[in-house]
Amino acid sequence: MGVRGMRSDAKFILLVEKDAAFMRLAEDRFYNTYPCIIITAKGQPDVATRHVGMACMKAALFLRKLKMELKIPVLALVDSDPYGLKILSVYMKGSMNMSYDSSNLTTPDIKWLGVRPSDLERFNIPEQCRLPMSEEDIKTGKKLLEEDFVKANPDWLTSKVKAEIQALSSFGFQYLTHQYLPLKLQEGDWV
Repeated sequence: MGVRGMRSDAKFILLVEKDAAFMRLAEDRFYNTYPCIIITAKGQPDVATRHVGMACMKAALFLRKLKMELKIPVLALVDSDPYGLKILSVYMKGSMNMSYDSSNLTTPDIKWLGVRPSDLERFNIPEQCRLPMSEEDIKTGKKLLEEDFVKANPDWLTSKVKAEIQALSSFGFQYLTHQYLPLKLQEGDWV
């Protein structure tokens, strides 16, 4: 049968890559100030270490269902690195493991809220929180350059520097919920 008739006063869905960021948002009750639904699949396991990526597939299916039923935008909060982009891509267009049913599992119009490469300078992310991309990061980035979403914005992968969502906590543990996200939402700063 399936879930039907969902209702919510949420204005958007916030897809969060990392469980730690998800917990920070929950502890600060971010959803009370900014009516939203916050979901996470706790990142995307490496292809070599997962069978089918069931957690990612379930989260993708749930996300699509929410989006279709509630008709609200989906904003993504992922790391500023090739793996963050890869996770975003899987939710947008599916993966090889999901190719058999990607039309039912994807949400093509997800918007990338952050953490974006441009945020590193804009928010003065400290140098010690900016990490050089590894060879594996660069390899993953090169594969992503074949995708339309990234092809349209190749500068996302040119800096060879990455930063995780947790880099924002260098300004305090509530910086994510009290400064970063409110400013990004207020300005409509997503792509």
